[in-house]
Amino acid sequence: MKKDWVLTQESFTALLAWLDSDRDAAGKKYEDIRRRLIKIFACRGCSESEDMADESINRVIIRLKDIVETFTGDPALYFYGVANKVHQEYLRRRPIPVPPVVIDESEDLEREYACLEKCIESLTPDNRQLVIQYYQEEKRAKIEHRKQLADQLGIALNALRIRAHRIRTTLQQCVQTCLQEAI
Repeated sequence: MKKDWVLTQESFTALLAWLDSDRDAAGKKYEDIRRRLIKIFACRGCSESEDMADESINRVIIRLKDIVETFTGDPALYFYGVANKVHQEYLRRRPIPVPPVVIDESEDLEREYACLEKCIESLTPDNRQLVIQYYQEEKRAKIEHRKQLADQLGIALNALRIRAHRIRTTLQQCVQTCLQEAI
């Protein structure tokens, strides 16, 4: 748009005359077009939808002398075409969003698993076997499996839980130390 251009009463009156010969009907058409332009820009995610609607109208007014003789059909369609151009310019002006930083968690998980494997290997064979068997199965089968494991070892179920807890605590400390060393 021309930077030194200012909307005058004459140019606005000419716009209304182009919209409709009846001034009241022209005023209603103008309001309807403006409201639709605002809605179009808002639906397209424009934060300045009212300003962009006014910009579109001003551009039509500037070109009015050239189009009033040749344009046929509903004038609202011309406004929508101009609004489309204004929207394209808006998209070009808008800064390109910076993509979010993607944190690759797979490397962290691989490092944790490697440390866990290393720490399990450092356990005594009996403790390694106990902790691996203790954490097998799921739901009801897990409960039954742990009872069988306690019977095999000749200890009470509560004593088995305590042993498994101590081994798990040792493993957790070992894994944390391993991960800190890897940093």
